Amino acid sequence: MKVSFVSSQAISQAMRYQTARLQADLSKATKEMGSLRVADVGLALGARTSISVSLHREIDRLKGITDSNELAATRLKTTQVGLQQLTEAAGELLSNYSTALSDTASPTIVQQQAAKVLNLMSSVLNTNLNGENIFAGINTDVTPFNDFLDPASPNRIAFDDAFAEAPPTGFGFGFGPNDPAAADITKAQMEAFLENIERQFFAQPPDDDWKGNWSNATDQQITSRITLTETAQTSVSANIPGFRKLALAAATVAATFDGALSSEARAAILEHGIKFLGEAVSDLSNQQGYTGIVEQRLSKANERLSMQVDLFNNSIRDLEGVDEFEAAARITGLKTQLEVSYSLTASMQKLSLLNYLS
Repeated sequence: MKVSFVSSQAISQAMRYQTARLQADLSKATKEMGSLRVADVGLALGARTSISVSLHREIDRLKGITDSNELAATRLKTTQVGLQQLTEAAGELLSNYSTALSDTASPTIVQQQAAKVLNLMSSVLNTNLNGENIFAGINTDVTPFNDFLDPASPNRIAFDDAFAEAPPTGFGFGFGPNDPAAADITKAQMEAFLENIERQFFAQPPDDDWKGNWSNATDQQITSRITLTETAQTSVSANIPGFRKLALAAATVAATFDGALSSEARAAILEHGIKFLGEAVSDLSNQQGYTGIVEQRLSKANERLSMQVDLFNNSIRDLEGVDEFEAAARITGLKTQLEVSYSLTASMQKLSLLNYLS
């Protein structure tokens, strides 16, 4: 029969190992108690770990779309405010033109009102949100609308040149609106000039005066993915007809009514402006309605995304979740074992031959 020796050092080392294992288990249990998820998903799920990874990936995708939708919703809300401002301005200017046509308002007052609308257009259409020009189409880094009230702006230069350039090279009058000769322009001549200006405003490239001199925006608007299977246009371009018509109606008055035009020439401009302001109000109102529909789609899309995220989270809890009461009981048990281990380790450290002999 062989007698084996067990030293106090070996027992002490075993106790230290047991204490370290208990500390690791307690740390793991505490982590699970805090997150209510298993600490090591791969160890707990084994072959089913791929299911958990896929669910987490889908949640991240859905949350990314939700964050994108929030940005799009903010852009659309700001767009709606701008559309509302310009629709109201167009309606007010229409009323002012109608009053001026009945000779109850001075040309200077009407010109100031038209200039005020153009100034508002510059402010609204050049709105910048989070570093993006929201009316610039997909060219969000460019300023979409050129200020007509700036004498050096390309749209103002183009209009003044068109007015002053006479046939056969142009369709204007051979002089500017401030020239005394402007008093001899007839209503028919002014109507012909305005028709040519109108054609330029709505021409196709490369003869499109609007895109060449007025706007730097693109016709293509921002398209956002609002769900995994659904997209929507979440911006409005400065090139839509409503903006063009409002600008045309305001610019023809702002650029000419401080000159020497005859009353019949001014009447032709006002009649032309009233026609386009009425259409602009209708177009901008329709655009507000369409933008509102997209806002509703975004809101409903976010609701569906939230429901999908909740569903995936429930599935993850079924896979990775731990019972709160079971975790609490395990922590309590581990703490008790750890306290006993500390006590035994301390006792073992006191064992020595000197203490025995003494």
